[in-house]
Formats: sequence, C-alpha cells, structure tokens
Amino acid sequence: QVQLVESGGGLVQAGGSLRLSCVASGRTFSSYAMAWFRQAPGKEREFVAGISLSGARKNYAGSVSGRFTISRDNAKNTVYLQMNNLRLEDTADYYCAANYGRLSANNWSPGEVDYWGQGAQVTVSS
Repeated sequence: QVQLVESGGGLVQAGGSLRLSCVASGRTFSSYAMAWFRQAPGKEREFVAGISLSGARKNYAGSVSGRFTISRDNAKNTVYLQMNNLRLEDTADYYCAANYGRLSANNWSPGEVDYWGQGAQVTVSS
C-alpha cells in the first residue's frame, strides 16, 4: 500500500508560478512511475505530466508542455510539479498518481493508476 500526500496548491495570479509536491509512504518509491493529473469543475480528470522510475524519462500533455516541469527525488520519496506561466485554464484540483513498475513512454490514462493522492487545489486568477 502506498499513500500519497500532495502540498503546495493555492491561489496565484495568471503568469505566476507554483510548485506542487507529493510525498509517498513506503520504501519502494523508486519502483513506481509517478504522474500528475488534474480535474477542473465539470470536466474529466486529465493527464498532466509523467515521470519514469529513475526520472530519466518525462512526458507532458500538450497544454502544459514548456510551462510545467515534473521531477522526482527518490531519496526523499517525493515527486514535484513546477508550474510556470500559469493560465486561467490551469485552475483545477491536481492529483498525484503512482503506477507500480510502469515502463510505457506514452501519456497515462486514469485507468493505469494504482494509487491516487487526495488532491491539491490550484486556482489561477486574472
């Protein structure tokens, strides 16, 4: 069992930055590929960014590519999402996600997720 706890959400003006963190419980963090998803009110949950077990491979949704950066620190059991140049449409609840042993280089689908965090709210204002 893995527990994921997000932090770092909040209110930010358009064009600003935020960094989300997700700390995982357990001693096998490096065995899990990690990702961030988001869900805006009235919309389906969507993939934002993913990172491989070692952190060597990353992939992004087209809507955030070039603005968001995913990273991980396996020594700290933590995955990060640095969000720059935030836009109004980035407003959503952001969820940390884990998949045991995922090797695919493709963007994630929600059905692949083994564990979810509780979510962190990000609100971008004009």
